[in-house]
Amino acid sequence: MNSGGHGEEVRELEVLPTPWAKEVALQDLTFDGGFKMLRLRIKEKKRFTDLELDIDTAKILRDRLALWVDMQEQG
Repeated sequence: MNSGGHGEEVRELEVLPTPWAKEVALQDLTFDGGFKMLRLRIKEKKRFTDLELDIDTAKILRDRLALWVDMQEQG
């Protein structure tokens, strides 16, 4: 776990390679006071895009991703 730049603790969960030479890092963030978020850090060459999700938004994204996967597997 390391310290982030805005008073948060960052714990790297996983780094996923993706198509087109990109990668997605999943990071667990804990802010001062205990507030938690999930960060999706998308790396594209030297560029980074961070998306922080609260638990409610992460649940919605989880459900939508699972639905999409199911649709692809069903053809």
